[in-house]
Amino acid sequence: MNLTKELFEHYKKNWLLGDYYFITLEKGPMKSFNPDFTVLVIPPNDKREMWTYATIGMSNTVSDPIEIHLFSAKENDDLAEILTAIAYYKLTGNNVDLNDSVNFGRPWLPNSKCEYGLISLPYLDGLELEKFRVDNTAISFYWLIPITKQESDYRWKYGIEKLEEYFDNENFNYLNPFRRSVV
Repeated sequence: MNLTKELFEHYKKNWLLGDYYFITLEKGPMKSFNPDFTVLVIPPNDKREMWTYATIGMSNTVSDPIEIHLFSAKENDDLAEILTAIAYYKLTGNNVDLNDSVNFGRPWLPNSKCEYGLISLPYLDGLELEKFRVDNTAISFYWLIPITKQESDYRWKYGIEKLEEYFDNENFNYLNPFRRSVV
């Protein structure tokens, strides 16, 4: 079984897929760099009342293989471009891993102040999703949480634990693209 199929089966096992589709960007460098890379899109269903966008093929790397996903209250297939850009960045040898923040280069969703993403543990799904083995390779599945520049700066200055304390204390709504910064 190839890696793409294994990754899809892992998502299927964890998210009990009903309807879904894939987005593969035809423009940009990813198509020629990793033609198997795609983004799985899962509409709201019985298990989740939100849209889910998940990478398939980001783990085709020599070190620290990961896959990432993000959630959205509304369908917006432009999110596949954000995930593809982050995957390309990682696959071309740049470090992208747990607790890092990444600059989206634009708002997460139109008019949002969240222009960064925090690579976090998949708190909504737990270890069942997070840890996966294919042959002799351990792949980690992480949650990409949209955050503001202020939150990203705070994370780098004071650490991930302090930022997560703010998230917990402020009733952080990870689905609200118009939320204010918690710091």
